[in-house]
Amino acid sequence: MVWLIMLGFPFFFISRQNGGIYWYIYISLMLVPFTWMIVFYINYLWLVPKILFKQHTRNYIIINLFMSLFLGLCLHLSQDAGIIGPGPKPEKQQEHSVMPPNWIFFSRDILTLFLASGLGATIRMNGRWREAEAARQEAEKSKAEAELKNLKNQLNPHFLLNTLNNIYALIAFDSNKAQQALHDLSKLLRYMLYDNQSARVPLTKEADFIRNYIELMRIRLTKDITVTTNISISPESSTLIAPLIYISLIENAFKHGVSSSKPSYINMQLREDGDGKVICEIRNSNYPKTYQDQSGHGIGLEQVRKRLELIYPGRYLWEKGINGNEYRSLLVVDTK
Repeated sequence: MVWLIMLGFPFFFISRQNGGIYWYIYISLMLVPFTWMIVFYINYLWLVPKILFKQHTRNYIIINLFMSLFLGLCLHLSQDAGIIGPGPKPEKQQEHSVMPPNWIFFSRDILTLFLASGLGATIRMNGRWREAEAARQEAEKSKAEAELKNLKNQLNPHFLLNTLNNIYALIAFDSNKAQQALHDLSKLLRYMLYDNQSARVPLTKEADFIRNYIELMRIRLTKDITVTTNISISPESSTLIAPLIYISLIENAFKHGVSSSKPSYINMQLREDGDGKVICEIRNSNYPKTYQDQSGHGIGLEQVRKRLELIYPGRYLWEKGINGNEYRSLLVVDTK
């Protein structure tokens, strides 16, 4: 578009005779823009990708300097020969006109040629930067997807290991409950193997998974442990959520909130507001692990944090901490 405007601009100023155009005047006026085009495309198509991009900056500057000097000299000689411009002025007009020295026009031509070479380099480098930026974003996306997949692969065995340990402990004193627990576990594994392979799952399915998991955990709890749940998710909800995003929080509550010798409690709420935000709040009694108990090493909560950063960057609020003898975890996820 720039070249079309530049090529058509002289048509508004050159003289016309009998409806025609002095084409030789137009061609003479186009010699200067034509040299700009030469410099621009030599830089854009050859000098920048072949020399400047290969870190030969000195050679690039020298070539442009000699090219600009050569073309500027050609324009200067063409002007002296009367090739450029509308031709000599009448003698009476020449007597009263004082022309600037020729070196000013020569310097002007050299400067415009340098600007044309700089424009060619700038546009080519901008295109290369956009390609590099697109490649960088694609690489970051691939890296994030690979890391997220790796986290999910780590999460499933971690969850399964904890659940199998619970069933193993249950077998020792009630084989019937252990069988029921294995049946419930098969439902959970079916969800983990088939339903959660997509990036998002319906919130209703995730809520059912949480209910089944808590019921599985209830089997091995004593009467001194109180577990209350309030899952307020409408069956008609169309909200989608990242799968297994809450399970590590619930696991953490059962690991650190339950004592075999002291009264314990776990209160869990899962609800959805009208703006697409899903709120999960868990409060439990706090019984820190002893030094001898090193199972888990806290990888569950760390995985939750990494997954939240990958899936919901800047769109979640996670508050957690100990207040007296109670541990509280509040996670708010903006699904929209």
